[in-house]
Amino acid sequence: METLTSNQAKTQFGDLLLKVQRAPVEISRNGKAVAVMLSIEDYAALETLKLQQLQDKIQHALNDINDGKIHDGEALLQSLLDDNNT
Repeated sequence: METLTSNQAKTQFGDLLLKVQRAPVEISRNGKAVAVMLSIEDYAALETLKLQQLQDKIQHALNDINDGKIHDGEALLQSLLDDNNT
């Protein structure tokens, strides 16, 4: 993944917009990665993937309930939160 400093991103914004159409670009400040800029298509695909993953987890939980397997609600919620933070 290409990396630009925040100053480069600011001064070369038009070029940055073209670059993110091909691949995500990391933005760094003071040598530390602080953001990733990506195309709207990549963002939409990422959001769709996240939604599908959440729906799969919910369906799995519903299947377990239907099969008589009961989950501790707090543990399930923590598992979802942990997965969402990765």
